[in-house]
Amino acid sequence: MIGWAGWRASLVLAARFLTIASVPGCEAGGPGALGRAAWWFPAIGLALGGGLLLADRLLSTVVPPLLSAGLVVAVWKVSTGGIHLDGLADCLDGLAGVNAERTLAIMRDSRIGVFGALGLVLCLLIACAALSGTPAAARAPILLLAPAVGRLTPLLVGPRVRPATPGRGLGAAFLGALPRAAGPVWLAVLLVLASLLLGPTGVALAAGALVAGAAGVIVFSRRLGGLTGDVLGTGVELSELAWLEGDAGLGTLLPAGAAGVALIDVAGRNPDVDTPADLHFLEGSAS
Repeated sequence: MIGWAGWRASLVLAARFLTIASVPGCEAGGPGALGRAAWWFPAIGLALGGGLLLADRLLSTVVPPLLSAGLVVAVWKVSTGGIHLDGLADCLDGLAGVNAERTLAIMRDSRIGVFGALGLVLCLLIACAALSGTPAAARAPILLLAPAVGRLTPLLVGPRVRPATPGRGLGAAFLGALPRAAGPVWLAVLLVLASLLLGPTGVALAAGALVAGAAGVIVFSRRLGGLTGDVLGTGVELSELAWLEGDAGLGTLLPAGAAGVALIDVAGRNPDVDTPADLHFLEGSAS
């Protein structure tokens, strides 16, 4: 059994690995320590999401929505040290490889290529656009849950796919010690939270985001003959991006408070409402 000291050491390790936070305390060590610390990954994601929620509320009061979204995404990625973006860039650069051996060699190269650079730019632009298009009432729960959903993906996929380089690399050590129960337990927790905060649509968004991330992991792992840490990082980024994109596309389905809904009787079956001024005009004509 792992005592409280062991759990706390695993928490310190997980926080230092997943963020740039200078967390005090002694971190867990030894072979497989990071895999065992994976129990804390979604919890670290929720803490990160809480910080993003506060940053968004602060920034939205002083800058325009699009700029606010861009700054929140910047805080998001800087807070993690870009660790998962690095994995995404490496995997995209690896697409130039003609076989698994060449692909792994490209991914180990510390230099970034055209595919990786372009992929990072597109990923960040899409994330900013999706967040700026998120309904204001839903931004808080969306930001709170997004990092946790992303960090759940490795816990679900990792135990079911072999490492590309068994016995070598951080990814292989992580997979070797990854608790199989962590994924299902956290899946249930996050689906309940999504349901409570966003209703049935939140559950659908979470499921879709996790499927998207898992699909990306499976595609890249098949090219490599197994999983690597970079591939798992790519899964995190894809799940987060799918979560934001899904919300932007399904925002009209998110539950609205009854106090925020008003029925306006207007002439015609399909009135043209493009701006707040159009809405005010309809309200005036109906009164």
